[in-house]
Amino acid sequence: MPQPLRTTRPIAPQDIPWPIRARVLGLWLVTGLLTIVILVVRMPISDQVQLQVGDVAPADVFAPRQVTYVSEVLTKQRRDLAANAVPEVYDPPQARIGRQQLTLTNHILDFVASVRTDSYADLPTKAAHIRAITAIDLPREVISRTLTLPNPAWERVSNEIESVLERVMREEIRENNLADERRKIPARVRLDLSDEDVAVVTAFVEDLLAPNSFYNAERTEQRRQQARDRVEPVTVSIERNETVIRAGDIVTAAELEALEALGLRQPAWSWKHVASAVLFVLLLGTVFIYYFYTSEPQLWMRRTEPLILTTVMIVFIAAARLAVPAQPLWPYLFPYAALAMLISLLVGQRIALVVAGLFALLVGWLSAGDLELIVYAFAGSLVGALRLRRGERLGSFGMAASYVVAVNMMVVVIFSLMNELISAAAIAQTMVLAIANGFVTMTVALIGVYLIGLVFGVVTPLQLIELSRPTHPLLRQLLLKAPGTYHHTLLVSNMAERAAEAIGADSLLTRVGTYYHDVGKTIRPYFFIENRTEGPDPHARLDPYTSAQVIISHVKDGIDLARKYRLPQRIIDFIPEHHGTLVVSYFYHQATRQAGAPESVDRAAFRYAGPKPQSRETAITMLADGAEATVRSRRPATVEELEQIVAESINSRIMSGQLDECPLTLDDLREIRRAFVDVLRGLHHPRISYPAEAVPAQPSAEPVPAVELPKPARVSPRASRERRRAPPANRDSGASRAV
Repeated sequence: MPQPLRTTRPIAPQDIPWPIRARVLGLWLVTGLLTIVILVVRMPISDQVQLQVGDVAPADVFAPRQVTYVSEVLTKQRRDLAANAVPEVYDPPQARIGRQQLTLTNHILDFVASVRTDSYADLPTKAAHIRAITAIDLPREVISRTLTLPNPAWERVSNEIESVLERVMREEIRENNLADERRKIPARVRLDLSDEDVAVVTAFVEDLLAPNSFYNAERTEQRRQQARDRVEPVTVSIERNETVIRAGDIVTAAELEALEALGLRQPAWSWKHVASAVLFVLLLGTVFIYYFYTSEPQLWMRRTEPLILTTVMIVFIAAARLAVPAQPLWPYLFPYAALAMLISLLVGQRIALVVAGLFALLVGWLSAGDLELIVYAFAGSLVGALRLRRGERLGSFGMAASYVVAVNMMVVVIFSLMNELISAAAIAQTMVLAIANGFVTMTVALIGVYLIGLVFGVVTPLQLIELSRPTHPLLRQLLLKAPGTYHHTLLVSNMAERAAEAIGADSLLTRVGTYYHDVGKTIRPYFFIENRTEGPDPHARLDPYTSAQVIISHVKDGIDLARKYRLPQRIIDFIPEHHGTLVVSYFYHQATRQAGAPESVDRAAFRYAGPKPQSRETAITMLADGAEATVRSRRPATVEELEQIVAESINSRIMSGQLDECPLTLDDLREIRRAFVDVLRGLHHPRISYPAEAVPAQPSAEPVPAVELPKPARVSPRASRERRRAPPANRDSGASRAV
């Protein structure tokens, strides 16, 4: 029993079998891992440099693009300068320390006075006592002068010591200016003292002088931090093609920071960098797989398209990894739009637009957030994919490339107006690159289409256009050897193409595949009725089994010819699948009549080997082939009869199970039937039956005015012969062309 066809067209995400889900998710997992490796691994041919502070630059390094960034290095330098300009903060002079020093001075002077009055000790002993007890470091001559001074002189000296020390300790004395204050002491002594007495006063005061104001680290740091905060961040702008580092220069921290801002410095291996790449790829992959699962579930069921999609993406990601953080010219020459154009042609336009957006984000990650390059990549890709459409002509690629050039130039102008520092020469250079990008994009797209079709066996629109030319050797051979089959093929291809357009199938593939579905008949064309004009029927001398095998063999002959002429596999599939596993019913019924009993006839000997149609395109060709043959054999007189014949032909294929393995739905079949009727109605429309002209038995005596009679309809000899040899109405497509 044939399985019922689906009544709805799209497949739901939950209907995807788990083995297929695992296969596709595994493919995307591998793609994600490869993307991470591409982003993390250092590229040896990249223009990124490996430099550290203090290294000597081996070559000039130029900025590949304009960039503006906040320089942490220069900002820190300016803030440090502002902080260092703030003087150290000291506490006010502490009177307590002055009083302590004056008290100590009084004790020392009282002790010296008592030693001076000691009559039992000699001078050296007295000097030793003074040095030991007072713990002040006085020169020997000062101690000797102190011990030998007369009492009135000593009184003046001791009073001056206290007076000078008090005056000096009232001022601010810091540890860093203590030496300066000591040098000022001689100038503070009374002028009426002798030089020897001044030396004594100076020696005592210098030794007793102590700092009374101390450094306040907390307040100093607070003021310096305030000075740092008042310094605004330093913004650095680097123009495209500007020299960042010159060959032979010692690399500074600021230059290294500029390289990092431009993405020209290869970062050292770090887990942070790896984690950043992993999370970024995970984010993009999650967004894409979510869209792929919810909006493109039908692609999960296919094997070739996901593989093509991942392969093309990996190639472009690797190329972008090399080109974007490179010389100034490369990012503007890179064919971003070619990725979207290829995916639009080979997979689908909607998914191409999603990939274009995600790839633009990846370009932004590679370019360290260059907004101009992100817009440049996304806008061109969007316009290129939308304009290319099906890409059925070389002119379509040229027009798409011209649109990409226009958008590229617009993006350059927009961002050039935003940057007042960019020169006119730099704008002109970028314009030239934007124009060249269109030619590079077109070239890469054309080469990519050819290579992908060659590697994956995908039939591209350009290849189909080439195969559809009447000058193709195989079609030329079909026209010369089997002209009836050739004209039948043209009619069936028109029907199939119209039906494919109606249900959203690949109309170009359907039309071209139909061109070659009967090329096997060129081997023995005279065994097929549409190619016979005169002469005896060759099947009259054969038994039904042999005749059936001759008819069936045109499938194998067609496959052999298609492979000889190197037709794509998608085109070759039309040859066996358009017959499926149908039975050559005319010769089967002839065999049953001869045998007298159906059970004595091997039905398998009259059945095509198949397979049944596996795609909507081959199924449409099967239905068009059968409908055209049936209509041609039964010759409907009205549109209603035509519609009934087409419906019966389609229903017979459904009931025989020929459409069980293709994704056609009942809605599709209704649209296909309408398309067939529209095409066939123009070929088999009813004609006017002209009445016979009455001829008088005897000529009239009166002259008859001349009247121009309508010309009779011209019927070709071939058409009249076909009408005389027309098979019975119940013969199917195989029989109608076989006899």
